Amino acid sequence: MSSGETTKVDVQERGADGQASDRRLFMQLSVFGGCLDVKPLLRVLESSRVEGVLYQDLNDARGVGVLAMSEDPVFFVTALREMLNADAFAGLAQKHELTMFGRTYAAGFETDLEDWLLRRPRRAALNPAWPWAIWYPLRRTGAFGRLSPQEQGAVIREHSVLGRAYGDADLAHDVRLACHGLDVHDNDFVIGLVGRQLHPLSHLVQAMRKTVQTSQYIQALGPFFVGHALWQSPLGGRAG
Repeated sequence: MSSGETTKVDVQERGADGQASDRRLFMQLSVFGGCLDVKPLLRVLESSRVEGVLYQDLNDARGVGVLAMSEDPVFFVTALREMLNADAFAGLAQKHELTMFGRTYAAGFETDLEDWLLRRPRRAALNPAWPWAIWYPLRRTGAFGRLSPQEQGAVIREHSVLGRAYGDADLAHDVRLACHGLDVHDNDFVIGLVGRQLHPLSHLVQAMRKTVQTSQYIQALGPFFVGHALWQSPLGGRAG
């Protein structure tokens, strides 16, 4: 490219049939230990306008996780920050290694782009019928980025087909977030798996290990947070 040429930067999300959107949903998981009584946390969340979930931590009898979501990233450094610094949460010990933050994104094939970016993640995380959740970050290897678009598509397709089969059977439903430049450990994605029961979520993680993407092109996976929803904000009832 000559010095006189310019590069056009497009940061919109793009779906099928020419759909484009500059809207996306940001989600953050914050995990805490040392919680002897969840009732004060419940009171704060129920009286707040936070759109999200309060999880009980499967691996810590005194652990809780707060999943919060909003289209506006300013929310996380204002309203959410104030809530997590208030008395109910102030005495808890945050587990920074389990903090996860990401944004919804499109791969270019979504038939209903706005639903994919904004409504589908909410339906998954806030569904009372799907209280179990596994959240984890991952980073791909540099070798994946050097594959041709066709090769990348084949690798991702195998992964997606497997995940879709679990979703169609109502065994596991996913939330996919990009976190490039947003994660302190330089991860690429945050994945949430939710469902009625815990075993199918673990089974899906196990099944994914055999795919080409996981077995050959994942550099780092985890740490994993496993939680059971104690409280979920009403779907469509809050404004983040």
